[in-house]
Amino acid sequence: MPNLALNLVATARNNGSRTALRCGRAELTYTEFDEASARAATYLERAGIEPGDRVGLMLPNTMAFAVAFYGILRAGAVAVPMNPLLKSREIEYYLANTGATALFATPTFADEANAAATAADAVCWPLDDTSLTSLLADLPAQAEPVARLDSDTAVVLHTSGTTGKPKGAELTHGGLHRNQEVCARTLIEVGPDDVIMGCLPLFHAFGMTCGLNTAVAAGATLTLVPRFDPRTALEVIERDHVTVFEGVPTMYSAMVSVADEFRSATTESLRVCVSGGASLPVAVLTEFETTFGATILEGYGLSETSPVAAFNHPGRPRKAGSIGTPVDGVEMRVVAADGLEVPHGETGEIMIRGHNVMKGYWNLPEVTATAVSADGWFASGDIGRIDEDGYFYIVDRKKDLIIRGGFNVYPREIEEVLYEHPAIAEAAVVGLPHDSLGEEIGAAVALVPGATVEPPELREFVKARVAAYKYPRHIWILDSLPKGPTGKILRRNITIPTIESV
Repeated sequence: MPNLALNLVATARNNGSRTALRCGRAELTYTEFDEASARAATYLERAGIEPGDRVGLMLPNTMAFAVAFYGILRAGAVAVPMNPLLKSREIEYYLANTGATALFATPTFADEANAAATAADAVCWPLDDTSLTSLLADLPAQAEPVARLDSDTAVVLHTSGTTGKPKGAELTHGGLHRNQEVCARTLIEVGPDDVIMGCLPLFHAFGMTCGLNTAVAAGATLTLVPRFDPRTALEVIERDHVTVFEGVPTMYSAMVSVADEFRSATTESLRVCVSGGASLPVAVLTEFETTFGATILEGYGLSETSPVAAFNHPGRPRKAGSIGTPVDGVEMRVVAADGLEVPHGETGEIMIRGHNVMKGYWNLPEVTATAVSADGWFASGDIGRIDEDGYFYIVDRKKDLIIRGGFNVYPREIEEVLYEHPAIAEAAVVGLPHDSLGEEIGAAVALVPGATVEPPELREFVKARVAAYKYPRHIWILDSLPKGPTGKILRRNITIPTIESV
């Protein structure tokens, strides 16, 4: 597959009158979407953007994002998506790191975007759904997307930077096309009659591939929610007859927490729900399915894998708590520190090889060589295991491992237990410095609205369910836990109070 934008061209040709994008009451058909992106490509070309140039994209989930994204691809340029909530210093880094010469930014945060663009010697173009029409109105549509190779970079996605400065993962036209095609054909089984909820950030790999690109290729409707709110999500599901909901665990937990307010809301249209971005606690999965009568299929991936690597495939046995099996065209294995595969049931680092693996980290050949072996295996940094049926399970992030008195403790395991308590809405387990043990176990939690519970009760609850060295000696309650742009809880940003001995 050459230029990824050809998917939009083909769908507009075959299903032009169908609704492509919906945001509130506004809609674009596929013909209108394709024409707008073709004019956006012309805008870029007239501004001096050449094939291979990088263009920043700092927009929320709006039709403007989708049009600009496909316009960048049509022009043969490289999209550099970023969170619109970033501050100028962070935006400047993304632009400078990739050498981006231009930036589409939401006017809401124009001051930060303009300051960053000036510092990075780039031009900043304000863009939202209101200004989209006027910006492109008098421009001719680009005739055809610029020719690209499968191996050409289409998108540079910056990783979370939990191990240092963010690194730009280069995702190719071919890799993104294949990952989206596998997602639509074998995982979510999307067709033109589907309506996909677009509440996952489009500047993130999950929302971009499984939401936007999958909808475009299948001719489905993507109904956009600029900012996730559980009440809004349930209202949109009912209003637009959403058939596919894609979210991260905190979204499912939030929707369950407001379910009593929406007993009259109809969610019968939901055909399938997809969870990714972080491990979904079994207790949350069970409660969501019981409450809304919709099946959740959990998958796994990273920005560096376009993102989907494994999935609980439809039509196969589903195992709650498992990320499933590798997707079509992808291999996975679990290895020890020496690089050798471990037996089923034992833990090690998950390695991934296939069409989905990134081209490399932008301008970081040595870091790329460390992350991706000469024969194509990508080191995920995630600790996992495989059961006797070939299903993979995430135990935890390699760097999140807590070593307490010589014993390994994986936060995910303890968080699962905390989520079983009816008062817990969110939980994050972290390692705390300890003079003699090296690390002690701590847990930050947020409660279900209206619930009351004291830390000693929670401590005893977990103590009764795990080995003595695993339960958190220190538990503190917060209003909410810090999250990244996709809603994933960020352990590194947890506020840790002054710890007293227990």
